Amino acid sequence: MHAPLRAGVIGVGSMGRNHARVYASMEGVELAAVSDTDPTTATHVGAMYRCRAYTNYREMLEEEHLDLVSIVVPTKHHFEVAREVIDHGVSLLIEKPIAATVMDGQALVEAARRKGVLLTVGHIERFNPAIIALKQQLDNHELGQIFQISARRVGPFPARIMDVGVAIDLATHEMDILNYLLGSKISRMHVELHRHLHRSHEDLLSAVLRFENGVVGILDINWLTPTKIRELSIIGERGMFVANYLTQDLTFYENDECVGKHWPALATMGVSEGRMIRQKVQRREPLFEELRAFSEAVRHGRPPVVSGEDGIAALAMAHEIVRSGLVSQNETNLIELTVGAAA
Repeated sequence: MHAPLRAGVIGVGSMGRNHARVYASMEGVELAAVSDTDPTTATHVGAMYRCRAYTNYREMLEEEHLDLVSIVVPTKHHFEVAREVIDHGVSLLIEKPIAATVMDGQALVEAARRKGVLLTVGHIERFNPAIIALKQQLDNHELGQIFQISARRVGPFPARIMDVGVAIDLATHEMDILNYLLGSKISRMHVELHRHLHRSHEDLLSAVLRFENGVVGILDINWLTPTKIRELSIIGERGMFVANYLTQDLTFYENDECVGKHWPALATMGVSEGRMIRQKVQRREPLFEELRAFSEAVRHGRPPVVSGEDGIAALAMAHEIVRSGLVSQNETNLIELTVGAAA
């Protein structure tokens, strides 16, 4: 029987509190301590889960002998906090994105490698049962050739997120999942960004992506929609899969013309509506599955499901989306100025 792994959580706001809850409920893991700069929050969560509470994470790292730590603080603090955890030789999960910049993310991965500690990034949708089932279907070539993938991640404005916009906060999810499902790099993109409610960052993102394997991607991401929608659809020669992140449903819409036929025949037959088939998906809490995989990787010395390099790749593409969107805005402004001058 293994001794329980001692876990800590740095930052127990709305998301960090869930990390604490899951660790406290897991077999083989002991929630040893939590830390938050708000004394009331730290004390409340510590009392709730009967663990030690700190207002200074450095003190927590010095006082506690921890095996693993979740870092759930604002993005701008990821690098500083993660470096401290790595320096103490503790394995860590950094809530996405891995850091504010790609350079900082790369520095963290290198530091963890030198210290010999496990580093993973909290791309929680990798552990969504609907996405795992979809990946299995694609790997089994159930869809045939893929034509288009569309991701919609929209909802109300989260007042608690002030240091980044939707590209870094939300599009990093999509970048990681698109890479996970397609395994192909983006060759070009057109992006439109807009800021309506946020004080300093974009709160709306629309993008068309072209992947090296020929697949076209569409992103619809915002903090302006009065209801929360998390959905991904993939169109291919045999039909369409639709995955709902929230309900964990995976539905296949069959192309009736493709049933029993190969693609060359389909090219002359076309597309028609066939059966709607709901795939069997065993619903689970993605965060529980993520933290269980993290703790098992620490216990057995296995590579994490989501590597630091995966986190860097998602962050790099999110930054490229912002850069491309700003270029589009500048080009539009230039055109408007030119037209105005001509008039």
